[in-house]
Amino acid sequence: MSSSANNTLKRKERKNKFVTKLINLLNENKGILFIQVDNVGSLQMQNVRVSLRGKATILMGKNTLIRKIIREQAEKNPKLNSILPYIVGNMGLVFTNEDLGSIRKIIEENKAPAPARVGIIAPSAVEIPAGSTGLDPGQTSFFQALNIATKIVKLAIEIVNPVILIKAGDRVNQSHVALLDKLNIKPFKYGIVVTDIYDDGSIYPVSVLDMSKDVLLQKFLTGVNTLAAVSVGLGYPTEASIKYYVSSAFSKVLAIALATDYSFPEAQKIRDILANPDAFRSSAPAAASSSSGSAAAPAAAKEPEPVEEEEDFGGFGLFD
Repeated sequence: MSSSANNTLKRKERKNKFVTKLINLLNENKGILFIQVDNVGSLQMQNVRVSLRGKATILMGKNTLIRKIIREQAEKNPKLNSILPYIVGNMGLVFTNEDLGSIRKIIEENKAPAPARVGIIAPSAVEIPAGSTGLDPGQTSFFQALNIATKIVKLAIEIVNPVILIKAGDRVNQSHVALLDKLNIKPFKYGIVVTDIYDDGSIYPVSVLDMSKDVLLQKFLTGVNTLAAVSVGLGYPTEASIKYYVSSAFSKVLAIALATDYSFPEAQKIRDILANPDAFRSSAPAAASSSSGSAAAPAAAKEPEPVEEEEDFGGFGLFD
């Protein structure tokens, strides 16, 4: 067998293994994390795979092949069709049955420092700290070109004040890269980024994983209240608005009962309160007032003693 034929056979075997692996992962897992792997090295990727061992599986491959396999499997499971629009760019899939939030945390914790490269957009600001750079005075031209104030201390260039060299969102140029390389600064940290999640047929933005149970519950209750308000406004009863209709109906029946001789237990309580409101008032204030009144009676019986005029001590008593 020729070497070209042998290579073709190996490629076909690798493709068949990949197809089988992807089909098994689609059938065995309910959750998928969509990841972007820009600026992620092979060693860093391997470290993430090790961290996820036994919890999740990362699958990288050609997007065209992945879409083809998913289309074929979607004939049996139509839910998989929702995945297809997200198979674009330098991406991968993480399959798991574990909690998606914990898997995302493991993935995004693994970040590695990286040097700046010409032409990239800075993901964060880069600050050059004040102090000695260790560079000889002959290299001040780099700092002058970037308008960085320096001075010479002990035959070394020293930066006078901290300087924001690159702002977040700026494009890195050749001067930035040259200076950062000389200072041995790796300003950026890159890692795998989770962009979206698939959970048993539904696609959500990854920001959903940042919501606590309390936030989700509050959003749900807000939606229920909105639905109830719309239902009442339209006059269309729903399960969310039924309590408002019951409350309104009870109010009307109660009003009729109070205006007529008809009564029922709930209406009778209101009727009794309206007929004799004093009977339902608390007796505690009356008891307190009666006890204080009896104690004050003997004191009122005594004749008040004459009070002698006292000198004014500016608001203080004589014995203060």
